Amino acid sequence: MNPPPPPPPASDPHRAVRVWLMATWGMVFVMVLIGGVTRLTGSGLSMVEWRPLMGALPPLGDEAWQAVFEKYKQSPQYLKVNHWMRLEDFQAIFFWEYLHRLFGRLIGVVFFVPWVVLALRGRITGKLRLRTFLAFVFGGLQGLLGWYMVKSGLVDVPAVSHYRLAAHLSLAFFVACWLAWILFDLRPRPAGARRDAGAAGLAWGFVALLSLQIVYGAFMAGSRAGFMYSTWPDMNGVYVPEGMTLTNHVGIHFVHRTLGYVVGLSGLGLWLATRGRATTPAQRRGGRWVATLVVVQVALGISTILLNGRLQTHHGLHPLHIAVAAAHQGVALLLLTAGVYVAHAFGRRPAEQPAPATGHLQTSTDAA
Repeated sequence: MNPPPPPPPASDPHRAVRVWLMATWGMVFVMVLIGGVTRLTGSGLSMVEWRPLMGALPPLGDEAWQAVFEKYKQSPQYLKVNHWMRLEDFQAIFFWEYLHRLFGRLIGVVFFVPWVVLALRGRITGKLRLRTFLAFVFGGLQGLLGWYMVKSGLVDVPAVSHYRLAAHLSLAFFVACWLAWILFDLRPRPAGARRDAGAAGLAWGFVALLSLQIVYGAFMAGSRAGFMYSTWPDMNGVYVPEGMTLTNHVGIHFVHRTLGYVVGLSGLGLWLATRGRATTPAQRRGGRWVATLVVVQVALGISTILLNGRLQTHHGLHPLHIAVAAAHQGVALLLLTAGVYVAHAFGRRPAEQPAPATGHLQTSTDAA
């Protein structure tokens, strides 16, 4: 007598939700890259007005472009830095800031419309509904914070506050990690896994250290401290420059560079410390991701420094320099997400073991 066929695989009740959240996370990642290019090209102050609802269309026609250009001519950036610009030069920087704002609106639409549909269909309920809605709120706050940042460069000094830039970037990374954590929760719990609070604590320590490094990276970008030194491993012939404080240009560059070494060693250390304690593919995979990405990130950071002063155009950075620096910012988000993934994988409770055979099939569900 032939054995009965195996039961069909259980349907995944969260598949649509996971696809939607993955798409949103991917768009946030692209937004981080666009934001990096916007900053590196000096485009962030090209739009001197904030119209969150009516600013979706760019200027149409020569008259509209001239009107927008005339408004820009009243800004400190034009008067003190870009007074050489013609209309076509202005259009080039306007493009990146316009794309940055438009893509932010698109993320809001891509997130909110499916959220409503999934909620009405009962795919998002209870705590999951609240957590995903909070992600939408955080995204809206990110847009407000972005304008608050831009305003700091439209008054007297044609540069945004590096403190506001750090807050803006940090909130973007927080939103991405919030979405990622929900995604990780929606994955099925592995049976037979071992929860390891010690390994999870190591991962959270790495996440905290990397978060501090990201803040100092924003300080580097906002204060332009990254252009002070273009040699490595020394800093224009010295290793510990004089006159440092934690907030001046010299200190910001030194701290960011030094933290880079610490983050690199910590990432490799996290991988070595957890690979022997891993009991699931997710735990092993997360450690490998951290180790790989931290090596890539350190290499990109060094490359960004070495390109300073070597690939300068007459009125800005060389496209290769922009690409490398933007990639450095993007990989930072990937690395932070990988660290959160390791913390989640080691800190998550395993699935309940099925009861002894009683003649019927038991399944366990994942609490989102």
